[in-house]
Amino acid sequence: MGALGAIGLRAQTAAPVETQGLPPRAAPSDYQAAEKAGAFTVAADFVGHAVPTLQGPLSSEDFVAVEVAFFGPADGKVKLSFTDFSIKINGKKNPIESQQYGLVMKSLSDPEWIPDVPAEGPKSKGGISGGGGGGAAGDPKPAPPKMPFPLRRAMEQKVQKAALPEGDRAVPVAGLLFFPYRGKDQSIQLVEVLYAGAAGKATLTFRK
Repeated sequence: MGALGAIGLRAQTAAPVETQGLPPRAAPSDYQAAEKAGAFTVAADFVGHAVPTLQGPLSSEDFVAVEVAFFGPADGKVKLSFTDFSIKINGKKNPIESQQYGLVMKSLSDPEWIPDVPAEGPKSKGGISGGGGGGAAGDPKPAPPKMPFPLRRAMEQKVQKAALPEGDRAVPVAGLLFFPYRGKDQSIQLVEVLYAGAAGKATLTFRK
């Protein structure tokens, strides 16, 4: 294999982005809610459609997020999985199960990204500018601008890094969980985060 072929192969087999989670805060009391689960304490913030990352805030229309953290004895470890969590919103009977972070990628957006916009709006069929960008009556609306692939990939990697790490983890440890929900944040008055995993069980309640 030539040198160029070897370089290309190494690029294709580069190590994937590691899920690192978020830095845990100093204590469970630094979160909106905290409850004991066996020898550990589960703490969390409900952040709605916001998606906090170390590199800045993102958002998702299709998912709501919970920043969760585990605290426990020195040198303690806890086995974590996103499947240990579910939420109830506004007292609904059926809980919403947590989803793997990869499913949130399609609905991610960056509030700080400003797409390039043409100086002129689309022209009507008669050749006259639509002014406000509406075009001629009956013209289909232009497709929303797409984020360039390198920027979108970087955004997705931010979320992958911030997701709750899985497997046996030393405490304290923290990260994001995602739950499918398209309702507006303003309509959410009560949230119950339900945990049932290796450490035990806990219910964390958030009220507006």
